[in-house]
Amino acid sequence: MSRAAPGRVTVDVHLGPDDLRAALRRDAAAGLTARPKSMPPVWFYDERGCELYEAITRTPEYYPFRAERALLQAAAGDIARAAGAEVLVELGAGNAEKTRLLLDAMAAAPTGLSGYVPVDVAEGTLRRAAGEVARAHGVDVHAVVGDFHHHLGAVPEADGPRLLAFLGSTIGNLVPAERRAFLAEVAALLAPDDAFLLATDLVKPVERLEAAYDDAAGVTAAFNRNLLAVLDRELGADFDPAGFDHVARWVPSASWVELALRARWPMKVELPAIELVAEFEAGEELRTEVSTKFTPEQVRDELGAVGLEVVGAWTDPDGDYLVSLARHRR
Repeated sequence: MSRAAPGRVTVDVHLGPDDLRAALRRDAAAGLTARPKSMPPVWFYDERGCELYEAITRTPEYYPFRAERALLQAAAGDIARAAGAEVLVELGAGNAEKTRLLLDAMAAAPTGLSGYVPVDVAEGTLRRAAGEVARAHGVDVHAVVGDFHHHLGAVPEADGPRLLAFLGSTIGNLVPAERRAFLAEVAALLAPDDAFLLATDLVKPVERLEAAYDDAAGVTAAFNRNLLAVLDRELGADFDPAGFDHVARWVPSASWVELALRARWPMKVELPAIELVAEFEAGEELRTEVSTKFTPEQVRDELGAVGLEVVGAWTDPDGDYLVSLARHRR
């Protein structure tokens, strides 16, 4: 059998280096003067942060990556048939490693695969993944360099039905108000024949949850502190990562694991690029991430609140992870 010719690759850039620098400055100015202090987790992911995250996925404690991959391996065919889509749109695509399970399944489904639309802030990673998918599947790839918080409107229309995928339980990094706004935007984006695939991590014993974000080898701690290295490099700050302890704790009232950096002693940190001096008391924390854990009922209700109905749901054998397929109510 002859191999399909490579598809075309188109890349729309809606977020360039200057935009990213401006966004970092805004987030740092707002987050480091807030009470309590916080920074969005997107700033973990410079080159070193991406390397550390890949290392986290290989730690024995970090189950989400393995659970999602195993679930997609088992259920991708059923998902593709239930979705009935011809084009896969992926928000936060990254290197599209797990996505290829869906692409393979869609290509083998009765509707076939006619295109792939990955969306991500990391232009270099996106271009590499787009080229690899175009070569491997022989389909056109229309990549969008953008932030799914701000550039959903840049997702191109398609001639056939689309499957919009949001994997990695990234939805858990959004606080409730952000989730509502994001899901409402997704619902507005979906055409009547489109479907939405949402991956969520499920509530489980606290010991497992906290261990997943505080591995014995200290990889997640290094990942967390890397945020300070990003601020030092990009904003001329003088954070000392060794002056902060890594914190990972379960917050039952919010149903999330919270990551923070706790100052070991009082300090003043200068950030010349934004003309700011951030003062920390001993023991004061900078929140760097939340990772919400869901129940299937909560996922159904949050999707239902924006007019989407769950039409298919898959979990792994251990009940750690959930993938839900939703459509507009008919």
